[in-house]
Parts: sequence; C-alpha cells; structure tokens
Amino acid sequence: MTKKYLITGGAGFIGSNYVARLIRRGEEVAIYDNLSRPGSKLNFAWLESIKTGSFSLIEADIRDQKTLFNAVMDKDVIVHLAGQVAVTTSVINPREDFEINAHGTFNVLEAARNSNKNPIVLYASTNKVYGGMEDIKVIENESNYRYLDFPQGISEKFPLDFHSPYGCSKGTGDQYVRDYHRIYGLPTVVLRQSCIYGPRQFGVEDQGWLAWFIIAVLTGKQISIYGDGKQVRDVLFVEDLLDVYDACIENIDIAAGEVYNIGGGADQMISVWKEFSPILEEMLDKKIPVVWGDWRPGDQKIYVSDIQKAVHELNWQPKVSVRNGLQQLFNWAQENVNLFTA
Repeated sequence: MTKKYLITGGAGFIGSNYVARLIRRGEEVAIYDNLSRPGSKLNFAWLESIKTGSFSLIEADIRDQKTLFNAVMDKDVIVHLAGQVAVTTSVINPREDFEINAHGTFNVLEAARNSNKNPIVLYASTNKVYGGMEDIKVIENESNYRYLDFPQGISEKFPLDFHSPYGCSKGTGDQYVRDYHRIYGLPTVVLRQSCIYGPRQFGVEDQGWLAWFIIAVLTGKQISIYGDGKQVRDVLFVEDLLDVYDACIENIDIAAGEVYNIGGGADQMISVWKEFSPILEEMLDKKIPVVWGDWRPGDQKIYVSDIQKAVHELNWQPKVSVRNGLQQLFNWAQENVNLFTA
C-alpha cells in the first residue's frame, strides 16, 4: 500500500536521494524545500529527469507555519531533513540557525500534531548533540585515533552536551521530537546521524567533507587540513541511511519514540586525511598537495557511532564498504564535474 510522504529539505543531498527511491517504487511524494542551498536546484532538476514516478514541489521555508501546516495535513510520513547544516554558519548567525533548526522543527511537530493522520515523523538529528566529549580517553596511532574504552563507539546512552549554536539548535529539535511522542503520542523517531556521504552531495569545506575533498581535487581547489589529519569519523553511504529510514517506517511499532545513533559504526571508520588521502590519490593516480592549519575549536579527535541498537531493533546493517562508497562518490563527481565549475 502506497503512502503519502512529505520530505522537508527534499532537494538536498539526502532528501533528493530518498525522493528518487520513493518515487521509483511508486510512493506519493511532496518535496518541501526553499531551494536555497547550493546544489538544491540541480538536485531538483535531476529528480525531474527521472522517468519513473512523479512528485510535487512546495517551494517554501519551514519557518512559514501556515504553508507547512497545509502541506502536512494529509501526509502519512514526514521525513524532516530541512535545516541549517554548518557549525561555522551557526556561530556567525546564531539567531537564524535557531529559527531554522529549533523553531522550524517545532513547526513541523505542531503541523503533524494538528494534522488529520497522526503521521510518522523521522527527524535527522546529529552526533553533535554529544558535544566535545573531552573526557573520553583516546589512543593516538600512526594514522588515526581510537577510543580506549568504547571499542563499538558512542551509544545513545551517552550524556547529551550541546556545543555551538548548531549543537544547541539541533539538540533542541532532537528533544522536542522525543517529547512529542511522550506527550502527544506522535510516532516520532530521532536519528542521530554521523558523516553521511554519496552522490548528489555538493560538499563544502565546513560540511560534507568527503565530497568536498573529492570535488576540490577534481576542480583544482586548495584543500586545507586542520589539525593532524588523524581525526576519525565513522562514515555511512547514503543508500544505507535510506535503508534506516525505510526500516523505521516499516517497524514504527518498535521505533516510535526511540533514538538511534546512525553511522558506519566501528567497521566503517576513516581518518579525515591520513587514511582518506591514499585512497583518493589512488583514484586520481597522483599526489595531492594540501595546506595544513591549526586545530579548529571543538574539533573531536574521534567520533564513532555505536549502531548496535539500530542493528538489533531495526534489523539493519550497513552494506556499502567505505572503499566502494567512496568510489561511487568519486565516479559521480568526476562524471558531473561541470556541476561544480558552473
């Protein structure tokens, strides 16, 4: 049975990939997006070129409460991806960051609460809600960092510690989404996402680093590495993330009201340059010059998601290896390099 979906931020990186999946399998999809982010209009044009299925566009901002309420009214599922996505931008303009991420998410929840269908709401949260985690013991190796006491990574039980305006605004949304299940019975799910990557990602220096490095080397832009390049992140290919979204919806009786840490987990970790650069240089068949800079304030030496809760409760597992996923991202960027030079 088909469902009616509303994807906020549906022309973004994750959103456009999910819309493509949904329309190809015959779901009824509406995109809610103001098309302000770089690449969103290109992603929208790509979606229009898909011959299978169809979708509608509501070109509006999630701060527009009236338009959002009307858009939500008859939907079965809301996947809330729209947001301000960069820590650096949040520091420059914290008010706008709050209005988009915190108040915008509140608008989505109120629209869902007052709709006709008590819709499922999936919220794309972030691992930044755990803060800097300065007290965690870390081991330094030749090309990476590792946790001393958390071999599987950081679980959902780890204390919340919002850092930066971005962490505070996303964390506010995170907790409101949880509470709307507790108080109003809305079937909500919080997904604290780690580094997601894949095709259709128009990465920039302060957000989407894997895509940014690939785009930079293909277009001759300078790459700056802050710190020692050993910083470790768990990375997850976008199609594996979309499998989580589907699993939450299919298993909403289990997932409603829950929080899941979603990333590549302990099996899909990579250091931002010491381990990534050899892979990228092999793809390019040449050495890559970089400029080294000081550590950025609050930059974690390591963040890895413990994904065991999602694995066990949702019967989900990442399928795409880091090497395979990076090759797919590289191939897409190389084939579409004109999109980054226009």
